[in-house]
Amino acid sequence: MFHLQLLLLGHSDRLLILICHNYRSIFNCENYLKHRIESFFFILLLKIFIYQDSTKVVFSAIATGNGHTGPFNTDKTIIYNTVLTNVGKAYNHFTGIFTAPVAGVYYFSFFYHAGGECQARLYLYNNNKLVVMTSDHKSTQDGADNGGNAVFLHLLPEEQVYVKLAPNSHVWVGETHTTFSGHLVYEM
Repeated sequence: MFHLQLLLLGHSDRLLILICHNYRSIFNCENYLKHRIESFFFILLLKIFIYQDSTKVVFSAIATGNGHTGPFNTDKTIIYNTVLTNVGKAYNHFTGIFTAPVAGVYYFSFFYHAGGECQARLYLYNNNKLVVMTSDHKSTQDGADNGGNAVFLHLLPEEQVYVKLAPNSHVWVGETHTTFSGHLVYEM
């Protein structure tokens, strides 16, 4: 009897184990293995080609402008208009909204800088549902406040994530302090 084991490192770090045994000749075993290896690599390349654009999702953007934005009487979606990176084109810098292109677990973070004369309060939403927030109270004792938060979210395709400025709040958009970033951790 002829026994041969061939281990190949496969997609997503799984091991593909091909076991060839009880063949009458090495030639038959080699042909069998050659066919299996060619099929495996064809399927692997096909998966990489099909998913290469949709599974790469990373963005980072800055809210820029003249000084501060707010306070407003109602909440307002912050538009992070200066895009540093937008792989996958899932973040819209005209609306300030991230739209998930694929189902998966995503990581989001947002940070702000604000002066102490008004409160600073930002909310991160997923499809009109408040998920997390960051805030600081009004203060006459300090001249500047910084804050942020981060979260992992399981999203379905077309779900949206965005940051809103709470009523009677403000943040600084004059430089590179107020940011919104996110990326796909893994696809589901």
